[in-house]
Parts: sequence; C-alpha cells; structure tokens
Amino acid sequence: MSEPQITLYRLQACPFCERVVRTLNELDLEYRSRYVEPMHSERNVVKRVSGARSVPAIVDRETGVTMSESANIVEYLNGTYGKAATDGGRVDGDAATEGGA
Repeated sequence: MSEPQITLYRLQACPFCERVVRTLNELDLEYRSRYVEPMHSERNVVKRVSGARSVPAIVDRETGVTMSESANIVEYLNGTYGKAATDGGRVDGDAATEGGA
C-alpha cells in the first residue's frame, strides 16, 4: 500500500484541525495525520513545510500544494476533490437535460 498523497499537520482536540479532518473524510480522501507540538514556538516541522507554525496545514503531493488555515484548506479540498471538481462542474438535473428537450 502506498503512502497517502495528503499529509495533515494538526493538534489534538483542535476544532480547526477537526474541520479539515471532517472534510477529508467526507471526500473519502486518504491522508496521513502528523500531530505537532502544542507549543507554537516548537512547531518547527510545520514551519519547514508550510513557512508558518500555524495548524492545520496540509501538504498535497498530488498537486504540489502546501497551505494552512482551515477555511482555505476546506475550500481547496472541495474545489480540487469535491463532486463539482470530479464532475467538471456539472450539476445533476442540469436544465439542459430536463423537460424532455
């Protein structure tokens, strides 16, 4: 089994990190969690990969994207791996297919 393409840097019991975890699970994405030091000043591993010590942070090796901030990560994941992204933006029941046209 290969290593997941997405690595999530997180803290235990962090609500912002849990928001990202929920999105990863909803999208059925495989990911690796790396728990980091609770002390902000000691999160050097996160700073090395993302340029900041804040969590959550993700590294997506599939696309080459590294980012932090939960809202940005959730938006990125939905835009990259969500239904609209995988369907080419088409919505089921599109007007072009309705009404027997």
